[in-house]
Amino acid sequence: MSLTELTVENLRCIEKAELQFGPGTQLLFGANGAGKTSILEAVFLLGRGRSFRTRLNERLVRHGQTCARSVGKVSGDPLNHHLGIEIQRSSTGSGTIGRLDGAALRSFAEAAIAFPVQVMDPEAHKLIEESSARRRRWLDWVVFHVEPGFAPIWGRYQRALAQRNAALRAGLADIGVWDPELAREGEIITAARARVIESLRLRWEALCQELVGVEVSLAFQPGWDQDLALAVVLERTMGRDRERRSTLHGPHRADVVLRVRGRPAREVLSRGQQKLTAVALTLCQLEFLKHEYGLSPTVLLDDPSAELDQERLAHFIRRVQALETQIVVTALERDYRLFGEPERVFHVEQGRVIQV
Repeated sequence: MSLTELTVENLRCIEKAELQFGPGTQLLFGANGAGKTSILEAVFLLGRGRSFRTRLNERLVRHGQTCARSVGKVSGDPLNHHLGIEIQRSSTGSGTIGRLDGAALRSFAEAAIAFPVQVMDPEAHKLIEESSARRRRWLDWVVFHVEPGFAPIWGRYQRALAQRNAALRAGLADIGVWDPELAREGEIITAARARVIESLRLRWEALCQELVGVEVSLAFQPGWDQDLALAVVLERTMGRDRERRSTLHGPHRADVVLRVRGRPAREVLSRGQQKLTAVALTLCQLEFLKHEYGLSPTVLLDDPSAELDQERLAHFIRRVQALETQIVVTALERDYRLFGEPERVFHVEQGRVIQV
């Protein structure tokens, strides 16, 4: 599965760009600030409904404009798809609208399944350094692809959680009405996540040693004490939830726990080691999807050689090439050949994109 056509309008510095991609390596080259990463954002947006650089999609809309679009054609086996994401920004509010094959998306999980895409960028260390929310997204992206029915269950849980938290903030009496659905869907979500983490652990140790050179343990923390059923925990902690006006236990509090010699990885690893660990985590999930499920997501590489020494870079290149998947990579120079001869080359300059 790969992206064959991309049209970008009014996204960051890109006024209008149309690109034709092949199944192999696509190279975007140009000076810093030219708009290369903006093209990667447009591709990522198609499969995720959001950017990998900011939580606020409205920041992607070009200055002076009220709407940004990313439209693409995905070639798959056996199905082809047309995806479109539109970000609207106005003085009265902002929003993101998605369409798949002409129909409105009910959830951006549908886009993730239609166009699997993953990114490795210079901010990769944030997967280790920042809050559990980023690591849950990293995990759930894999789970969406390998656990049948996970997406609607996850959606139902999120809606029930939002309603329960709204009731808590409003000080309503009967918040327990949401607990059966939270408990039922939460247990299913947690079991699915735990299965995927256990599968990833089978490849993690060797890959981590090769890329990071430090033993980093990988574990799953479900978001509550699993000696008790989630339904029991929700009932027992209802008083505290009322005090905090928020649901304090459940899969929305889960985390992927990374430790070095028993200590949190973010406290032990240098910035460079954190980036290598994050890159290893992403490669781990990509290799798992390819070898166990025959799935080859499009991989976006933004300045992949930054902060990697020659030995680690060689290991990284070998692993990426072995994925045999579509790659979109950015570089400063046209003669960039770390991943072999690119199939398509695009020059990006001051927001304009030209195939060369």
